[in-house]
Amino acid sequence: MFKVLGATWALMLGMLLLMVGNGIQGTLLGIRGEIEGFSTFEISVVMSAYFVGFLGGSQLAPELIRRVGHVRVFAALGSLVSAILILYPAMTHPLAWTVGRVVIGFCFSGVYVTAESWLNNSVDNANRGKALSLYMIVQMSGIVAAQGLLTLGDPSGFIMFIVPSVLVSVSFAPILLSVSPAPAFGTVKRMKLRRLYEVSPLGCIGIMITGGVYSALFGMAAVYGAAVGLTVPEISAFIAVIYVGGLVCQFPIGWASDRVDRRVLILALGISGAVASLGAFFFGDIFTLLLVAAFIIGGTSNPLYALLLAYTNDYVEFDEMAATSGGLMFLNGIGAIIGPLATGWIMGTLGAPAYFLFLVTLMAGLSVYAAWRMTQRATPETLDNTSYAPILPSATAVALEEWVEDWQDQEREDDAADAAKALAEDSHREVEA
Repeated sequence: MFKVLGATWALMLGMLLLMVGNGIQGTLLGIRGEIEGFSTFEISVVMSAYFVGFLGGSQLAPELIRRVGHVRVFAALGSLVSAILILYPAMTHPLAWTVGRVVIGFCFSGVYVTAESWLNNSVDNANRGKALSLYMIVQMSGIVAAQGLLTLGDPSGFIMFIVPSVLVSVSFAPILLSVSPAPAFGTVKRMKLRRLYEVSPLGCIGIMITGGVYSALFGMAAVYGAAVGLTVPEISAFIAVIYVGGLVCQFPIGWASDRVDRRVLILALGISGAVASLGAFFFGDIFTLLLVAAFIIGGTSNPLYALLLAYTNDYVEFDEMAATSGGLMFLNGIGAIIGPLATGWIMGTLGAPAYFLFLVTLMAGLSVYAAWRMTQRATPETLDNTSYAPILPSATAVALEEWVEDWQDQEREDDAADAAKALAEDSHREVEA
């Protein structure tokens, strides 16, 4: 891990600052929207717009990179992000914020593609898995740190919008000044959704549900906190605990998923998340219990994306993995767009605590569907499982490609080791004979 950090520290530092800036603006808009008097549904449209832009960026940014190169795309998109972050408090209208969020989502998608391409170019096959893990830790740490910075300023003023703009601008310096050459870019090919559904119905349905859960947590948690009267430090702590739960639980769940039927874990995580969300609905007015519920919700929902991705890839050939991952990423994006819209409508109709009823519905629905699918397909041999890797729902095509390449390298090494072992056993038997 230290070797990986030594080779990628500039990139990781840049990504840390970038995630701090993105984490601040995501939470800040929810709080500021309440202060400005936006309706819950208007804020939900603003939050959903980010995922519209992100999904569009994941499709269009690769073509931009091919045409003009990584450095120009990175600089152009970064300058747009920085500019829009400053414009938010000057244009406090739901329509303006919606357009800004679409653009920011698009820009961040392109920035992630570029950064992850550089990451892929900076490590070798032996270190790729460690680099992905470190990248995930940096992303989570940046979002958690952002919640702490939010407590240092007044969300009704201008300064808290300047801070993420500065952080985003500064984050590009270590990446653009890196001595690593600009990498060649390739992207995943799409697989027809009908074919993908035939391969893994649970993977397709589950990944869409996960997109809705993740976007509700990412986009609407601050809206819920402001609506029920939490202070800014309390909202920051609430959101930070969600991500801390995901970070803490990611690796134990990954370890278990390589040893048992992944569907059992999917079912268990869905039930746990539904129970925790139901507890938050009834006892959310007790802040300590709200934090406990948030930790469990984050710890169950964040690893689900990688778990469902790994489960689906258990049923495809190596040459189909990249297309499978790209298709699932698209389905996850569709769910992410719908999530805040549905959450905003439910909160506007039934009140702010209904935020957790939406999460209960999604997590319980995933559990029921997973239980039903277990009756439709035989339990797979866990020895044939592909390796779990901690990929977040915000991953781009490049990170997915790195993950697939890491899988393939591990499988080749395992096959070579098995072949060598078999050859040694044959030789030993010949000597004995």
